[in-house]
Amino acid sequence: MRSRDTLLRLHRFRTQEKRRQAADIDSMIQDFMRKYDDLDAQVKLEEGRNGVSDPNHFNYSLSAKAARGRRDNLMRSIAELRDQLADAQGQLAEEEQELRRVELLVEKETGTAALPPQSVQPATGAHAR
Repeated sequence: MRSRDTLLRLHRFRTQEKRRQAADIDSMIQDFMRKYDDLDAQVKLEEGRNGVSDPNHFNYSLSAKAARGRRDNLMRSIAELRDQLADAQGQLAEEEQELRRVELLVEKETGTAALPPQSVQPATGAHAR
């Protein structure tokens, strides 16, 4: 019985970790999108100020060209992060299925619902009495 509880806690931890990873990647995508929008606005402002919107034109703003390059790099990074997010979400779904299987196994063995997830208490250095 003790090993089943340990297995259950392990799968809950793994599920929480996968959920955190997916949330972190999603947060990075949102941050990169904001930066992309800022760079895009900067490019448009510089093109409007200079009056030249063709990057191949000899009089195209160097500032706009640099911002355009950073913006394009960000878009490639966003695409890669979206692929990573899809992978992380797939792994999360698999881990959630495995957690549910373990929970059902514990329920079947004990005849009661599986133990609720325990919150992790930060280490304070003091022993609880």
